[in-house]
Amino acid sequence: MSRSLRLGVNIDHVATVRNARGGAYPDPVRAALLAVEAGADGITAHLREDRRHITDHDIARLSKQLTVPLNLEMAATEEMLSIALRHRPHAACIVPEKREERTTEGGIDAAGQRERLAPMMAALAQAGVRVSLFIEPDPRQIEAAVHLRAPVVELHTGRYAELGGIQDAELAADELRRLADAAALAAKNGIEVHAGHGLTYDNVGPIAAIPQVRELNIGHFLIGEALFVGLADSVRQMRGAMDDARGPEAEGAIG
Repeated sequence: MSRSLRLGVNIDHVATVRNARGGAYPDPVRAALLAVEAGADGITAHLREDRRHITDHDIARLSKQLTVPLNLEMAATEEMLSIALRHRPHAACIVPEKREERTTEGGIDAAGQRERLAPMMAALAQAGVRVSLFIEPDPRQIEAAVHLRAPVVELHTGRYAELGGIQDAELAADELRRLADAAALAAKNGIEVHAGHGLTYDNVGPIAAIPQVRELNIGHFLIGEALFVGLADSVRQMRGAMDDARGPEAEGAIG
């Protein structure tokens, strides 16, 4: 039975802890398998240019061992395109990437990079990889995704999460409306809508309640929470929070 709202668990920061000592543990592939047992519908992993967390070997192992979809987050580079075409994950989410950033700081400028993105997206699609664009909830970026024939967009929820953190209710509400409007616009144009970045138990509800959103990708918070309650419990609690926010009436809203 398919869920109305899927949960993708990002296991990058299990690899961050492993790489801090340069050893073999904790193993991000083991974490991925545990997350699936606990209710994750898919696994997300970002193979960065500097390999600060996930490695090429991790991607190879995930590709072989997962029984759920693997979503490979990747920069729009020839190196990453080659890796994606070699492993052919279920999905590839194209994200912006800067070496100096701690984490992905915003959406990719699909509107300004259409000529660069188009051939990469075509190559991935031809290989049977579902392409997603990680973008800001901006009509201009949605329009670019439509022009590029992207089957999926993932809306960057980082600003919403940050505003909630500083308890600015009015600005957070404005950003939530911007996300909801972007989701509606994308869905109206036949694009599947995902969302993610900075989501926690406390702020996931309003995003999960947006009826056009089909999938949430959540990682850093779940891995951090796992230090206290275990990974399986952190995934189950997030799954429960999402389901509670969605409500039974949402099943028919997105078909």
